[in-house]
Amino acid sequence: MKKITFILALLIISCKENQTSNSALQPSGKDLFTTNNCQSCHQINQKVVGPSLHEIAEIYKKNNASMVDFLKGDAEAIVDKSQAEIMKINLEITKTMSDAELKAIENYILNATD
Repeated sequence: MKKITFILALLIISCKENQTSNSALQPSGKDLFTTNNCQSCHQINQKVVGPSLHEIAEIYKKNNASMVDFLKGDAEAIVDKSQAEIMKINLEITKTMSDAELKAIENYILNATD
């Protein structure tokens, strides 16, 4: 009985370590936003090429819309439709990302501050 308890304890510890290391490997939304050069078009408080992060967040929150769906190419632009053609090029990058990565970017944008 002691051996079974010991083995179960080792398995639980091993699983928890795997969960911790996997989450540590997942880059943050800010890191993904930066490494994919999104900030070259989107700044926090000002429109550059594309709308600011605050404008994006405000509109997505107001419309209760999914930024992940847009970044996957499954939804139409709702922020600045005149820039949608430019963004389509970048959607080729975001379409290759996992749902978890896209959700991390969405959370970063929705909560972006100065």
